[in-house]
Amino acid sequence: MCKNSYVVNRVAVVGSGTMGAGIAALLAGAGFPVLLLDVIPSRLTDKERALGLDLQDSVVRNRLVRDNLLKSHNVFYSKQDVDLITIGNLEDDFEKLASVDWVVEAIVENIGVKRQFFDALDKIRPVKQIVSTNTSGLSIHELARDRSNEFKSNFLGVHFFNPPRHMKLLEIIPTLETNVELVDFFSGYVSKRIGKNVVLCKDTPNFIANRIGLANNFRRISYAIDNGYTVEEVDAIGGALMGYPNTAVFRLMDLVGIDVTHMIGSNMHNILPMDAAGIKKDSSLEKVLSGLIENDWIGKKVNIGFYKQVLSDGHIKQFWPLDFEKMTHNSPSAVHFESLDKIREIRDLGQRLRDWLTFNDRASDYVWHTLAFLFSYVSTTVSEISNDLISIDNAMRWGYMMDAGPFEVWDMLGTVDTVNRMKNDGYTVAPWITEMIASGKTSFYREDQYNKQQYDWHSGEYVSLLSNDTSGNFSIISEQPRKLESNDDATLLDIGDGVLQLEFHSKANTIGIDTLEMIQSSLSYITNSDKVLGLIIGNQGKMFSAGANVDILVQMADSDKTNVSVNQFICQFQNTMQQIRYSTKPVVAAPFGLTLGGAAELVLASSRVVAYVELSMGLVEVGIGLVPAGGGCKEILRRLVNPLMRIPSADSIPFVRNVFAMILTSQVSKSAFDAKEVGLMNLSDRIVLDKERLLSEAKSEVVHMSQSNYYPPRPEKIYVGGQNMLALLRSDLFQMYEANNITDHDLSVGKKLGWILSGGDITAPQFVDEQYILDLERTVFLELICLENTLDRIAYTLKTGKRLRN
Repeated sequence: MCKNSYVVNRVAVVGSGTMGAGIAALLAGAGFPVLLLDVIPSRLTDKERALGLDLQDSVVRNRLVRDNLLKSHNVFYSKQDVDLITIGNLEDDFEKLASVDWVVEAIVENIGVKRQFFDALDKIRPVKQIVSTNTSGLSIHELARDRSNEFKSNFLGVHFFNPPRHMKLLEIIPTLETNVELVDFFSGYVSKRIGKNVVLCKDTPNFIANRIGLANNFRRISYAIDNGYTVEEVDAIGGALMGYPNTAVFRLMDLVGIDVTHMIGSNMHNILPMDAAGIKKDSSLEKVLSGLIENDWIGKKVNIGFYKQVLSDGHIKQFWPLDFEKMTHNSPSAVHFESLDKIREIRDLGQRLRDWLTFNDRASDYVWHTLAFLFSYVSTTVSEISNDLISIDNAMRWGYMMDAGPFEVWDMLGTVDTVNRMKNDGYTVAPWITEMIASGKTSFYREDQYNKQQYDWHSGEYVSLLSNDTSGNFSIISEQPRKLESNDDATLLDIGDGVLQLEFHSKANTIGIDTLEMIQSSLSYITNSDKVLGLIIGNQGKMFSAGANVDILVQMADSDKTNVSVNQFICQFQNTMQQIRYSTKPVVAAPFGLTLGGAAELVLASSRVVAYVELSMGLVEVGIGLVPAGGGCKEILRRLVNPLMRIPSADSIPFVRNVFAMILTSQVSKSAFDAKEVGLMNLSDRIVLDKERLLSEAKSEVVHMSQSNYYPPRPEKIYVGGQNMLALLRSDLFQMYEANNITDHDLSVGKKLGWILSGGDITAPQFVDEQYILDLERTVFLELICLENTLDRIAYTLKTGKRLRN
């Protein structure tokens, strides 16, 4: 390594438990070769004895790592990532740690055990090797005590959140001896490479996110217990409507594990006895948690905690909430508060909370008293645990999935009025906030003509976020977006540098008539202007799109002119997708999250895809009794069957079978890498691990494609197998039916799907025009949308979000 520079080519993760395996999978997904080590087993399993193995056999000595990886298969972006991981153990392979650039320690949360490992590592590690600990709260300085100076300068806390694949927060905790350039290296290159957002923390117990998160959650539980709220009431109030995840309060505790929560809270109390992030002995909170643990009601892992999973009618899951007084679980009941009903439809978080606090009911009281506590707690602890306000807000948004951080929410409610009410209700407000307001500064954040600023309690002035926010996750979109055109479902923006952006904002970002009109208008803009380079289709919501607006289809199906209206919609959808595909300027889709049905067809039609790694993409129409009719069947055949059938004497059967099974079973990708592997994305499409950079990377792709003299693809004929292929697909279908793998209506829909993929009534294998397949799609769609079973499926899915098997 060069002086004052760091390079990471190969990584070792020590500890293969939940966190260790998850970190190893994440790093492998980012392209790092990983050495994964753990301790050797102390005893044989019955299976190993039966095979005649002993404790010296390598298959036994590496068993813990191997088994932990097998249990962690769902944490990988792609099955191929496993090939980048080499397993071993800490006795036979310890010396191999000297060959890596970065050692990630993720062993048991015991300071003595960790220090013992670091002592051994310090004796073999090369100069400038990076060493990090994944502790969730132990002192980083204490872990490095007695190590060499060279070790200390290259050592820091790097706290991943669980599960590492999905949680965006990465807390970086340097010590006074840590090389500043190493901190910059992790805040910049490493965080971008692995798709994480960095928050710098001071070396204090539980750092930032868990310190505030514990105190906040313990308050939300305690206030409920002490003031007679039910579990259901609190989860109805304290979830998405307050800007928290849907798991709210008690569902979150069950998910984390009540035993784990109790252990962490008790340990925190021992470290900081007076801090609200700990569980005080003999408190109402401690009594309830202890009672649950005594009954082994420890949460989701045993299907009973604050909620008990009950099967109603033998197969329908119900979740019965805990009664705090009786310590029994009761059947679910509806939650009604006047304020809850009135504010539910307000989309803006700040407006919703402001309106909520004007009511005088128990729901509004809960909102106020839990927020007032949170504001008080962060105001009095921020200087201890953080260097600035934005680190607090970033940590809570990225680590606890809040829609806005505490200081951001405080600004939404109005700092001055909120402080006055807090003081009247006996909540402590830190002196620096009183001084801030007295100086005429009435918000924690403000925006000037150049950038966003935050209040700095050290200087008493506002400072730029650009110089203080070390997350390194800023958009390269250089200009303030300018609205060009908009309707109820979508908006077209000019985002600078000759690039336009179309964002959907209908319910679940579904694609309806208004959306199609905005797509067509967007294509006209880029076609008719010499100054426009291209278009990106993407948004910053919770999903790319749930697909075509089936509400419209149901309404059309109820009308007297079903065939006419549905036919017009499908024709417009197909024509729009074809216009995207053959646009003379690049159209880049930026999908993420749910990208289903018609949305997947839009992505398939795009010139290029820049996808966020967490991508659930698939043609799922069969699940609601329909078939892809926006070009989905045509595109999958073109991508997965056409290339092979241009090879002389190639056998199309396995490839068409694969396409048939993919659509029939509504296969959805587990990640963007998975989407590439199954053919939903091309090899030239890009994958972004940091969602906050998705749109800026898509914009860069448009610019790059334009500068590379982009031109649209040539029209391509589609291979179909004819009647023999149809017979084969129907044979497969009947075997699935006989095995009870599909229902009666699946069988009906599957027959129609096979008819499309085989070329309709064509007898012999041949290549046909794209429009021929599009016409088949539309014909079948019009038949299926009129069937009662299909309408029942659509209605059930709209109501429950689940699939009806009829």
